[in-house]
Amino acid sequence: MLGLQHLLAMYSGDILVPLLIGGALHFNAAQMTYLVSADIFMCGIATLLQLRTTPLTGIGLPVVLGCAVQAVAPLESIGGTLGITYMYGAIICAGFFVFLIAGLFARIKNLFPPVVTGSLITIIGFTLVPVGFQNLGGGDLTAKSFGSFSNLAVGGITIVIILLISAFAKGFIQSIAILIGIVAGSFIASAFGLISLDPVGQASWFHLPQLFYFGVPTFNTSSIITMILVSLTTMIESTGVFFALSDVTGQKVGTNDLKRGYRAEGIAAMLGGVFNTFPYSTFSQNVGVLKLSGVKTRKPVYYAAFFLIILGLLPKFAAVATTIPSAVLGGAMIVMFGMVGVQGVQILKKVDFSKNSNLLVASMSIGLGLGVTVYPQIFQHMSNEWQIMLSNGVVVGSVTAVVLNLIFNHDSFKKAAK
Repeated sequence: MLGLQHLLAMYSGDILVPLLIGGALHFNAAQMTYLVSADIFMCGIATLLQLRTTPLTGIGLPVVLGCAVQAVAPLESIGGTLGITYMYGAIICAGFFVFLIAGLFARIKNLFPPVVTGSLITIIGFTLVPVGFQNLGGGDLTAKSFGSFSNLAVGGITIVIILLISAFAKGFIQSIAILIGIVAGSFIASAFGLISLDPVGQASWFHLPQLFYFGVPTFNTSSIITMILVSLTTMIESTGVFFALSDVTGQKVGTNDLKRGYRAEGIAAMLGGVFNTFPYSTFSQNVGVLKLSGVKTRKPVYYAAFFLIILGLLPKFAAVATTIPSAVLGGAMIVMFGMVGVQGVQILKKVDFSKNSNLLVASMSIGLGLGVTVYPQIFQHMSNEWQIMLSNGVVVGSVTAVVLNLIFNHDSFKKAAK
């Protein structure tokens, strides 16, 4: 049940990527079915790579991996202008790049003291809250039904159910509050006519992921550089999630742990390119599930990984989850993302804010991170490469926090480095 809760928490965010990219590239129904199913399957494989610690890969924390949402716009651009095979060539090269620089990137963990990690995790949580609100309204901003009473009602009821169970239930029931909220919200949504079972009837019963389903990858320098930039943003975001999980579980994260974690994401991205899916990164929404459930072991996430693999092989069963209304998922997202943001605030409580330097680091990084998230159009006159970097609130906030911390607290950094 806890594994299913983890799966449902990340499922909508994950299938959103293939739906957006497949729609932008005008995929037919068969191609879209393959894309979604193969993506779900690879999410399970990528998660297993992180859960199981080996000498080479795996951070060994209760993490769930899914499609990197920040890759949507670049991949649509590459696929639409150069062709889909160039898209997958760029993904493979970016994954190889992540694998190669994992050791170097891991050695800069001293750049992430509590004032930086706390700010970063706060940004991750609170920049995702608008995504939850968009889903609460129905998902599609252009739809006439966006913000309708039925959407707001079922989303609001879902939130209330989760809060009531979290506040008054005990033990196992309390730990699956999000799952109960999503299931109950879906039943209520059916009364409003918000659920259609057509996707289930149209999906096939069984299917295997195939190598190079859309063609053999081809390579282009500009598309590779673009995806490398995207990979750097996902590595920064994953770093924040790793430290958030470290704080929740009490499991310390060292240089070797980070190195294995980055390598696992690099391999997952390369596999995504080979099987014609997407690059994968650590999902921050599952930190909220972990925090809310209070179960901090990897066992439920192992179940979630195997569920993902099974669902990826059985498209008809996987399609059941796609019938969950966006409004219901939005209600659950608001709770989970809010939990992630507050987790960052809890880390910031450890920071000495009597020092003006720490106050500047936190206020500027959080302010800029939220600012570019709300108004990414401010960079519309820059090149696509710079827009990718600068419109990502997590990247802007984390870079700001690291740079300002080095400037204002350089003495502390030197001591930590020693």
